Amino acid sequence: MRGMSMVMIGGLMLAPVALQAAAPATDPAEVGIRAAMLDSAEGWNKGDLNRFVAIYAPDAVFVGKSGLTRGKAAITQNFQRSFTGDGNSRGQLRFDFLEWKRLGERRFLIARWNLSGGESGMTSLLFERRADGWKIVADHSS
Repeated sequence: MRGMSMVMIGGLMLAPVALQAAAPATDPAEVGIRAAMLDSAEGWNKGDLNRFVAIYAPDAVFVGKSGLTRGKAAITQNFQRSFTGDGNSRGQLRFDFLEWKRLGERRFLIARWNLSGGESGMTSLLFERRADGWKIVADHSS
């Protein structure tokens, strides 16, 4: 998500935080993941780094143009420079969901992340259900 996948993670295009999808989600896991992605994107858009990275599991791995980053703390540190206190210096975030795959109890999402400043890229996210909700355990973003 260095080029900004999410999370995030995660937003929809109905507002600056809107997620776009071809059809409504029917899988409860997908519904939960979409909600987590929306909340993460809203964190990005409001300059709330902790809210943005809340979607990552403590043991998550992130692969981007700079290589492999292990752990939520290190992932958070990588994103720190984009946060300005009341927003994000890189623009408003939204996601376009492109493909969902069920992998046993996990979910795999391919999405495009878009920033209002013109940046965009692709992300592939592996989600696992944890005690505190659906979390990203692997993020490969470009």
